[in-house]
Amino acid sequence: MRIAARTGSEVVACRGCGTPSARVHDRYRRRLQDLACGGRPVQVELEVRRFICGNPACLVATFAEQVPGLTAKQQRRTAGLRGLLERVALALAGRAGSRLAGALGTIVSRFTLIRLVRALPDPEIGRVTVLGVDDWAKRRGHSYASVLVDMAGHRIIDVLPDREAATLAEWLRAHPGVEVICRDRASAYALGGREGAPDAQQVADRWHMWDDLREYADKTVAAHHRCVKEHYVALAQVAEEQAPNPGQVAEQKTIDHAENRARVVKARERYRQVQALKAEGKSHAAIQRELRLAPMTVRKYSRAQSVDEVVAGTLTGWPSMLDDYKPHLHERWNSGCANIQQLHREITALGFRGSYGTVYAYLAPFKGSAAPPAVPAPPKARHITSWIRRRPDNLGPDEQRKLKEVLAACPHLDALHGHIKTFAQMMTERQGQRLDAWIDAVRADDLPHLHSFANGLERDHAAVLNGLTLPYSSGVVEGKVCKIKFFKRLMFGRANYDLLRKMALLN
Repeated sequence: MRIAARTGSEVVACRGCGTPSARVHDRYRRRLQDLACGGRPVQVELEVRRFICGNPACLVATFAEQVPGLTAKQQRRTAGLRGLLERVALALAGRAGSRLAGALGTIVSRFTLIRLVRALPDPEIGRVTVLGVDDWAKRRGHSYASVLVDMAGHRIIDVLPDREAATLAEWLRAHPGVEVICRDRASAYALGGREGAPDAQQVADRWHMWDDLREYADKTVAAHHRCVKEHYVALAQVAEEQAPNPGQVAEQKTIDHAENRARVVKARERYRQVQALKAEGKSHAAIQRELRLAPMTVRKYSRAQSVDEVVAGTLTGWPSMLDDYKPHLHERWNSGCANIQQLHREITALGFRGSYGTVYAYLAPFKGSAAPPAVPAPPKARHITSWIRRRPDNLGPDEQRKLKEVLAACPHLDALHGHIKTFAQMMTERQGQRLDAWIDAVRADDLPHLHSFANGLERDHAAVLNGLTLPYSSGVVEGKVCKIKFFKRLMFGRANYDLLRKMALLN
């Protein structure tokens, strides 16, 4: 569909100096693509005049008239069509946007849509008083960038090319007026905030503190998991005294199998190698290169006090599928039901997903005698950490019972539970005034890993105190990071930093 039109204004202002001119130099036809009508492409054929500027000092000798809301300089699309394509490009990026534009009656390539996004101007930043900052991976494990969020308006105001302190400090100096900086526990952001905005209050995010505490709680539970295992061994010994234990052979086979598992053997050998190189005075980087290990793996094996910390949860952390059904099997076996097929059908109805052979291998040693009382397997270290960190109301009756047994078996884990409970209350109720007392209480107990966490809080004391007192958090920033990840997936990983930045700022 083609629409012919012409302009009618007698006097037009020069685009260079603004001087009105009525002297027409010539006329020409301009063809513009417009919004589709009824699914059919529309072309506007416009007769345009070129005027002569009457100002001798103006650098523009002649200029073409423009129709407000319809034309723009050096554009072959109307303002309405360009605006539509820009919105499509921001919403769907390249290929998907090209397909949608085709369905709307406009043929455009994915490269054109990307050029439209790159040509859009950045939005105005304005005055920012509460700033949120966090990092996101441009290429995971290799390069990272930083996103800056206006916490008052919940909008991304800028994206920095890295997560260095100098870059953040330079941005803060160029945009004065920031009064509060919400961040994670990263030292680079702390240093950048102090250098770029020394008068601003820094607020450490509560979720990151809670996640850091989980990491140290994991290490503490792994270090004292032996106490839990010894408690369950004692329960098994009591069970052996109460009844004959024909299942001892099967139990021993399970233990031998766990000890000889390739994963356990490899972990013990790797721990021995790392500790030997560490004793020779080699750095983590040198050990990493020699053994070809990841940095986190080297740190884990180097900092472990014993090999049991490394393999904690491996020997007892892979319980049998029958563990939850052993009490039922023992009860039915002692009541006179020795039909293993029948017992397999019963526990299958209760949710067991294993095979008949698994049930037979477990019950075969009990033939001709009574089954001993069932002793559950020790809980995994990660399960214990989860129980300790969760609210008591969110634990089921069985989890509460197991946690009570674990805490009774190990005083160190009982002390850890108390400290985590106190910290959770201090964090949720924002009672920052209790921070110093909590640190002193932690240091009074024999919990080296928790001491490290307390030392980290003390090094960042002002920001941590603000995080536990003020209402600010980085939840909004984390949501914006997820949004940037969505743009990366939307563009199939082919977006450069500048294009991702535009998509983040303009959506």
